[in-house]
Amino acid sequence: MIESIRGLRGMAVAPHAAAAQSALGVLREGGNAVEAMVSAAATIAIVYPHMNSIGGDSFWLIAKPGEQPVAIDACGAAAASASIEWYRERGISSAIPFRGGVAANTVAGTLSGWQAACEFSRQRLAGRLPLSRLLADAIGYAEDGIAVTRSQAVCTTAKLAELAPQPGFAKTFLQNGVAPSAGSVFRQPLLAATLRHLSNKGIDEAYRGELAASIAADLASVGSPVAAADLVKHHAHLVTPLSLAHSRGTVFNMVPPTQGVVSLMILGILDAIGIDGMDPLGADYVHHCVEATKQAFAVRDRHVTDPAYMTVPAQSLLEASALKALAAKVDQHRAAPWGKGNGPGDTVWMGAIDGNGVMVSFIQSIYHEFGAGIVLPGSGINWQNRGTSFALNETALNVLRPGRKPFHTLNPALSRLKDGRSMVYGTMGGDGQPQTQCAVFTRQVIAGMQPQAAINAPRWLLGRTWGQPSETLKLEARFADSVVADLASRGHDVEVLGEWDESMGHAGSIVRHPNGVLEGGADPRSDGGVAAF
Repeated sequence: MIESIRGLRGMAVAPHAAAAQSALGVLREGGNAVEAMVSAAATIAIVYPHMNSIGGDSFWLIAKPGEQPVAIDACGAAAASASIEWYRERGISSAIPFRGGVAANTVAGTLSGWQAACEFSRQRLAGRLPLSRLLADAIGYAEDGIAVTRSQAVCTTAKLAELAPQPGFAKTFLQNGVAPSAGSVFRQPLLAATLRHLSNKGIDEAYRGELAASIAADLASVGSPVAAADLVKHHAHLVTPLSLAHSRGTVFNMVPPTQGVVSLMILGILDAIGIDGMDPLGADYVHHCVEATKQAFAVRDRHVTDPAYMTVPAQSLLEASALKALAAKVDQHRAAPWGKGNGPGDTVWMGAIDGNGVMVSFIQSIYHEFGAGIVLPGSGINWQNRGTSFALNETALNVLRPGRKPFHTLNPALSRLKDGRSMVYGTMGGDGQPQTQCAVFTRQVIAGMQPQAAINAPRWLLGRTWGQPSETLKLEARFADSVVADLASRGHDVEVLGEWDESMGHAGSIVRHPNGVLEGGADPRSDGGVAAF
């Protein structure tokens, strides 16, 4: 078994090792975990472009010792002109297309999240590093180039037919008209210039400055409804995260429009059932986790949307009585019926903890691979398609409305345990995110596995996620044959994938022990790593 990485003065984990190293560089210079994460967020937007971009959204959880955690909601809302009528006028009535300008119907909020994080760092953590330092690595990678990962090469090849026709995509992401090969050098000079502009002028330029004017003009030229007024109106917000009172401690996650409440509900249902003593690689354990997921997803699909449109407070869904009622519906011997989930999402999760115990759990995304596929000619920004999660059906829970926030599968997690440990953890993977969070948390906290062992262990996934069109219960091939057979006998529609399948997500975790020792693990299914000192 590969051991977890340990350190004392600072640690970061990311699905691309360069991002973890960017965070570590900031920590070594005396920066705090929030500053380190801004640097990592910028770097990973360059080195993992198929998974995220500065044209996407992000969410933050930040915990300072002795204080309640805070969250940053950097989700962009639908454009003021984005309406069902707007789409009908363009001959679109059943569903919003995943690619092109019509898919780019929401403001990209992630840069505003970086800005809010920098302000929090200065005001609450005595942060002192300038933005120019935090973006320096990313600018260098964009100008000088990166070595293309196998993940980027495979993803670009798989989606080439639908992405190549999109404005700016071929010029930006292809080499001589074909997908770049793993190990080739990939540069993004336009994006480097944009990051340098932000470094010199400030992030607000992306929403209310010269850069914002360029963005708005380019979005209009590709048929997006997002206008300059939508950018001006946007701001990231500090919010109070959701919390679950678990028998092992308190677990925190992001508020709607994310599915953070779902991740917490799954853990709460399993806590009510009592899974202590179950083999974390066994059929009983997987079955109960899957059945808890079905119960939580059913609640999600009835209630979770933009909080301004919710009819029940998300925190109320985490009350002990509500979770016990859901736990009582779980049949330990038979799988409940399963319809379909919300589908794929390409995302990066990253975590950081500094020597003072400040913790950050962060997630950044453009939704599908390369988002809407459009690349703005003036800035090199690849814009998200998160707003394709809106429905054009008036009776749907997430029906499109101007100014409404889209539903997000994104959710960063953080916990404080009764034994004195604290932990940040998360993953990419659409509907797989709550399920992999469940695996990482329960295998560490309930079963006592080290972070790296918990992440390495074979995983499951119910429904669709990145690269997977089917709604089956997917199991990595490293599960014992007896486990696969047992789950099938309980009525699960089992599909066995590869031994280390990337569709299971890119998970990561850092634990801070009571003595200050940091212990982290990164996912071998990704290009990630843990960086510590």
